[in-house]
Amino acid sequence: MEELLKKYADVAVRIGVNIQKGQTLVINSPVECADFARALTKAGYEAGAKEVYVEWNDDTCTRLKYLHAAEEVFEDIPQWRVDRELSFARGGAAFLNIYAEDPELLKGVDEQRIAKYSKIATTKLKEVHERTLTNKNAWSIVSIPTKSWAEKVFSEKSNEDAVKDLWDTIFKVARLDKEDPVKEWTDHLNNLNNKSLALNKLQLKKLHYTNSLGTDLWIELPKGHLWMSGSGKVQETGVSFIPNMPTEEVFTVPDKNKVNGVVYSALPLSYNGNLVKNFKFTFKDGKVVDYDAECGKETLKTILKTDEGATRLGEVALVPYDSPISQSGILFYNTLFDENASCHLALGAAYLPSFKNYENMSKEELDKYGINDSLTHVDFMIGTKDLNITGYTESGEEVQIFKEGNWAI
Repeated sequence: MEELLKKYADVAVRIGVNIQKGQTLVINSPVECADFARALTKAGYEAGAKEVYVEWNDDTCTRLKYLHAAEEVFEDIPQWRVDRELSFARGGAAFLNIYAEDPELLKGVDEQRIAKYSKIATTKLKEVHERTLTNKNAWSIVSIPTKSWAEKVFSEKSNEDAVKDLWDTIFKVARLDKEDPVKEWTDHLNNLNNKSLALNKLQLKKLHYTNSLGTDLWIELPKGHLWMSGSGKVQETGVSFIPNMPTEEVFTVPDKNKVNGVVYSALPLSYNGNLVKNFKFTFKDGKVVDYDAECGKETLKTILKTDEGATRLGEVALVPYDSPISQSGILFYNTLFDENASCHLALGAAYLPSFKNYENMSKEELDKYGINDSLTHVDFMIGTKDLNITGYTESGEEVQIFKEGNWAI
C-alpha cells in the first residue's frame, strides 16, 4: 500500500498538476485522507515545489455546521478566506483537490442553507473559479477511499473489505496497477487527443442524441468550438496538466441558446452531499423549461436557481460505454468517476479553452457566440449502452459519432 500510495502521489503531482520548480502547491484534503495528503506533500517537494500548503476539511464537522451553526454563518464568508485563495491563485499556485466526500453527507440538511452558502462562496471566490475555467492555474482532482464513501459503493461488504475493494478499483481505473503509470497516462492522453483531432476536423454544427430511456436531444455547437481531450495547458506558461484523474472524456462547448429536446439521466448525481436519481430535463431554445426526478427534485431546483446560466448547458462530453470505469460495473456515487463512465453534459459555466480565441474576447463577445456563464458547473451523466449520437457538419453531411454507446469514428 505504501508503494502504491507513492505511485499515486507521484502521478497526481507530476502528471495531474505537473508541479514546476519554485511553484506553490495547494492541497485540499479531508482529514481522513491525511496519509495520502502527506504522500502528496512529499511528492510535491521532491518535484521542486517551493511550498506545499494543505487545507484540511472534515465531513462530520461540515455536517454539524450545516445542522447547528447560526443562520448568518451561511450568508457570507470571511474576507481572509477570499484573500488567501486569491493570493495563492494570483501567485501562480497549482491546486490539487482530494475529492472523497460521503455521497449522502448532507442528507436531511436544510437545502436552502446549502444553496445560500454555496452561492455566496462561489460569488466571493468568482475570480478563483474563473482562473480554473480559463486555465490561468494548473489544477487537478483525485480521489481515494474514505470509510463512508466505500460503504456506500460496496454496501453489502464489511467496512474493511469495502475500503480495500475501492482502493483496488481506483488503482486499476487510474492506471496505477501498471509498471510505469506515467507512461500509461501519456499513451492514454495521446489516444484521447487523437479523438479530439478527428472531431475538430469534422467541424460539426450540431449533435442529435437518442436512446431507449427516451433521450431525444439536439445540441448545436458554436462556430469556433474546439473538442479537447483530458489535458489542459496553463495560459501563461504552456505547462500541461490534467484536471480530472481519472479521465476518459473528449469535450467541447455547446451554444447555450440552441439546445432542444429531452434528456434522461443514466446515473445518479451526487451534489453537495445529496443524491438525485432517475431525473430528466426538457430544453427549449437552450433553457431548461421542465425537469423531474424520482428522488432529489429539490436538489435539482436548487441547482437551477443558482442563476440564469445554471438553466443552460456549458459542456458536452463524450465517453465510451466500454471505458474502464464503465466496465468495472461499479456505481461510484462520485462525479469524478461516474462522469468518466458515461457521456455527460454540464449545466452552468463553459470551460472557455474549448472555444477558439476565448482569451482575447470579453464576456459580452463570448455571450454573442452562445458561450454560457454561471456561478456553477454541474456535470450529469446521460450515456447508456444504446446511446446513439449523430453529428451534422456545416455542409450538411451526416456523421455517426457514437453507435450503441461507443465511438463510431
